Amino acid sequence: MELIPVKEHIEDNKEFTDDPDCIESVTMSVNFYKRIGFNPPWICYYAQLENQLVGCAGYKGKPVNGKIEIAYGVFPQYWQKGIGTQIAKQLIDVALETDPSLIITARTLPEENFSARILRKNNFKLLGPLIDPEDGEVWEWEYMK
Repeated sequence: MELIPVKEHIEDNKEFTDDPDCIESVTMSVNFYKRIGFNPPWICYYAQLENQLVGCAGYKGKPVNGKIEIAYGVFPQYWQKGIGTQIAKQLIDVALETDPSLIITARTLPEENFSARILRKNNFKLLGPLIDPEDGEVWEWEYMK
């Protein structure tokens, strides 16, 4: 599994804008950078496995107060193949290689779902519900080192 960075400007992401699985999310990523800044490695990525783009991933901004939030998704044709677990692991590894003291968090819908299973497989603990300003009620998770 390899994480391939989404570049700051849309015109620099031709390999993604030409891919039907990526066209919507690459535009969202570039627009996200315009709002929060482009701060590698705290950026958006596509996950590549055996020369195929299989999902997307990223950090919801740079660390704040020693915390970073991860987010990830798997393209539908690759669901239920363990890819989400691998993508989350890659995000964890990049974060800890960059700053081993970081607290890594994630948020999911407030229900048992595939994302909850992915996080548990990656040693995240459910902290409980909270209200996210953009997403409403969510469950917050924290990585246990």
